[in-house]
Amino acid sequence: MTVASQVKQTVASLKGVRATLETMASIEKTPATRDLLRSNADKLGLIIKRMEQRVGELERQEPQYSGL
Repeated sequence: MTVASQVKQTVASLKGVRATLETMASIEKTPATRDLLRSNADKLGLIIKRMEQRVGELERQEPQYSGL
């Protein structure tokens, strides 16, 4: 497995975690807990964005891995 494909797999997993946090926040009744879940989902969104940028860099460096 290439580095690019491992990073892409990690991004996909993180997107799933973010979706779970958002779902939990939407059903949470305690405001403090709901805010914490949303805050963590937002932070995870920033991490995902950075990792997607890194995937682009990897694909530019190694064009044969583009689109995998």
